[in-house]
Amino acid sequence: MIKISNQPIDIQACVEAVQSERAGAIDVFIGTVRNHNNTKEVVRLEFETYDIMAVKKMEELANQARKRWDIEKIVMIHRKGVLQIGDVAVVIAVSTPHRVASFEACQWLIDTLKTVVPIWKKEIYENGEEWLEAHA
Repeated sequence: MIKISNQPIDIQACVEAVQSERAGAIDVFIGTVRNHNNTKEVVRLEFETYDIMAVKKMEELANQARKRWDIEKIVMIHRKGVLQIGDVAVVIAVSTPHRVASFEACQWLIDTLKTVVPIWKKEIYENGEEWLEAHA
């Protein structure tokens, strides 16, 4: 399951989607909206994506990860639209036969997603707003 969504992400559904009888490990990364960035207090975030390209890039990342690690299943979901403090912005779940591969693949996926997937983030503050790369 790889997608961009304007709906809240069901974390339990993500975990269930990667379960496999061959998997001895499931690693899950949950990225949430925090109330600050450096010295600025964040009120909310707004994510925009080029959906078709974002999903294509996410699928490419999943394929690259499968070549590097013995992966059973992968889930990558990123939200778009307006998100409030505490909302889940991204979930990546990976199942593998052993835990080390699960940890490594999950970390690589989120780190690489942040740098190559076309997602843009606007931080809204009490006294202004600023467009940032979604995950600089």
